[in-house]
This record gives sequence, C-alpha cells and structure tokens, in this order.
Amino acid sequence: MKLNFLAAGRLRMKKSIYVPDADRSETIDLPVSSALIRHKQGNVLFDTGCHPSVVDDAEGRWGPLAKVMKPTMNASETLLPSLACSGLEPGDIDIVVNSHFHPDHCGCNQFFKKATILAHAKEIEAANAPRAEAVGYLRDDWDYGQPIEPVSGEKDLFGDSSVVLVPLPGHTPGMLGALVSLDRDGWFLLASDAVSLRQNLDADEAPRNTWNVEQQLKTFQEIRRIEKSGATIICGHDDAQWRTLRKGSEGYE
Repeated sequence: MKLNFLAAGRLRMKKSIYVPDADRSETIDLPVSSALIRHKQGNVLFDTGCHPSVVDDAEGRWGPLAKVMKPTMNASETLLPSLACSGLEPGDIDIVVNSHFHPDHCGCNQFFKKATILAHAKEIEAANAPRAEAVGYLRDDWDYGQPIEPVSGEKDLFGDSSVVLVPLPGHTPGMLGALVSLDRDGWFLLASDAVSLRQNLDADEAPRNTWNVEQQLKTFQEIRRIEKSGATIICGHDDAQWRTLRKGSEGYE
C-alpha cells in the first residue's frame, strides 16, 4: 500500500482564527491537501481540496466566504493536476472520504463520478440543516447528486486495519480522520481540521472556527493518545509540516 500527499489548494486567512494572541491584521498562509491511498482493493482519496474555479473567481464560487479564506494558489496547485502527476485520473478513484464538508475539503467531489463518497452521518446531517450555508456548508461543493455513504463509528475500509476512519468531532459535528498503516513507514493519522495547526494541539487550544470547543478538546486528547501509540499526525493546514512531507509521486509505503 502507498500513501501520497497531493497539493489541493492554498489559502490566506487571519492568523487570529488559529492563534488567539495574533494581531487581527496578521495573516497566515495555509496549504490545502488531499491524500491518495493506493490499496490492492482500490484507490482512496482523503479530501478533494478546493474547486479549481476559485483560482480565478473565488467569490463566484464561495460568496462571502471568499473574504474569510482567500485562495492564493495557481491552477497547477489544485487537485486534478496533482493527481495526474501521480499517474491517475479521476476515473481511477474508487472511494472519496470527506473529512468534513467545508469547501476546501470537498471542492473537487464532482470530478469523481465513479467513486463512492464516504462522510460521517453527523456531517451529512449538519450540511443539510437549515442555514447550513451560513456556517460554511456550500451545497455546490459537497452535493453533486452522488450517493454518499454515511459513517457512524470507526470504519475499517478494507477489513485489514490498513485504513481505519476515526470520528474526531469538534471542528464540525462529523469530522473524520483516517488512520493509515504502512508496512515500511508506519502509521499516519490524517487529522484534517481536527488539528489544523500543530500548535493548536500542543497548546490544547481550539481555533476560533471550532463548532464545539468541549468536543474539540476531547478530540485533542484522543489524537495525543493515537500519537503516543506511534502514529505521525498529519495536520490539516500546517505549512511548516507540509514543507517537510514527501509530495506528489514521491510518497510513503
């Protein structure tokens, strides 16, 4: 089995969203990523990043949200070109796992028409709730009419413990992570926005864009437990970590 990290966008946001004592005028650049897992039973994408149209017209796609998270990538830094560099096309993907339904994590769902989409049942419920758009669930990004398979608890994708989906609520009601076990390079927890920045986990401090702080702090405890068991925690938007990872066709096994 192989794990490849793929560029899927880049955003600029106010740093104070993640770091409480940051000046309100200070900004932070955040990578957006997808993870490709190649298993003998099928190819999995964990998150699909930003829709390519936001490179040129973020407001047209995201509306007012484009003022909160400003895309700064070029077209080559979106998911489909990144996937092509790994030798795959959208039709080669069998499963898409959305950690949650914010538009920087599910924006390219529409291109994976042959894939089964998995998301937590509570995330599906939240995205369908009244006024869901006001809290960042944009239907044009997460819902393209494909069937979405709900996940409730932990889910062993292939029945061999190599890819296990793990509920990590807090940032959103149905945040999902993926625990990936590789023969050579060991365990990785794809934490998505359960740990946006490593310093949030280390300081035990929930970002301002957290749905439920109490649940987020419990999730931090669980992630620290997983880390102590030997897993490498892959953060959702940590640029310092992103720079250290092997990316594109150079992956982990």
